[in-house]
Amino acid sequence: MKIVVPTKFGVTQTLTCRALFATSLFQDSPGKEVQKLQFVRRQIGGICTAWNLEKCKLNSLETISLGLVRPATDDYVKEAVEAVRSGKVIAVPTDTLYGFACDACSMEAVHHIYEVKGRKYTSPLAICVGDVQDIQRFAITSHLPLGLLDSLLPGPVTVVLRRGESSILEKSLNPGLDSIGVRIPDYNFIRAIARGSGSAIALTSANLSGHPSSVDVKDFANLWEHIAYIYDGGVLPAGRAGSTIVDLTQKGKYRILRPGSAKDETVVILERHSLVEEGSAS
Repeated sequence: MKIVVPTKFGVTQTLTCRALFATSLFQDSPGKEVQKLQFVRRQIGGICTAWNLEKCKLNSLETISLGLVRPATDDYVKEAVEAVRSGKVIAVPTDTLYGFACDACSMEAVHHIYEVKGRKYTSPLAICVGDVQDIQRFAITSHLPLGLLDSLLPGPVTVVLRRGESSILEKSLNPGLDSIGVRIPDYNFIRAIARGSGSAIALTSANLSGHPSSVDVKDFANLWEHIAYIYDGGVLPAGRAGSTIVDLTQKGKYRILRPGSAKDETVVILERHSLVEEGSAS
């Protein structure tokens, strides 16, 4: 028996039933319906795609609901925004790595990210916003030199700032910490999702904790089944170093917490704005 299914890019491909793996498959004679064919997985063109086939016939496919993989294009921004607003976790490309993202104010979604990654709850999550002017809704920026954030962001940098009493972030996000890491990736897709959500997006690397970071959706294929959608932006060119993390909580000072992929460029910008490295002679 053969079943014709669309690939990730909408091109049909014929698969033999022996190539399909299902949690439940009820089969009768040719022409009869196949019921409850769930979570079928097949390696197609080097990418493992998950399917939910609710009902099909042996010689003609009646219903296919393609789950998980989508191209990271403008056509899917609305879908991604709706997923985030409804408390789902999605995977997105950034200007450095692939990340897991959800509504930072949905504690159920945040907890799901921790569970999927096997991440310790003591390890904080960063947030992502769409534009520099949004940062002040979530963190204190008044002590920073004029133009500093616009020079650093958008880009492969995470700035750590104090939340302050006026922050609209949930207190239960990163409990016990009075600071928050903020990202604005130089990647239009994730920025559009952040803008559309009307809130902040919790963002962390798309991988199991302690495992290599992901520059291709195939790198975290073992986690796809736990995610609502994976938005595929191809192989990311920045390598696996991740963003440069810089602590800007102290007026006039900076501290590099992780070198990441843009340390040298970040330090040049910081010192151009008259910041000095914490612990160094001023």
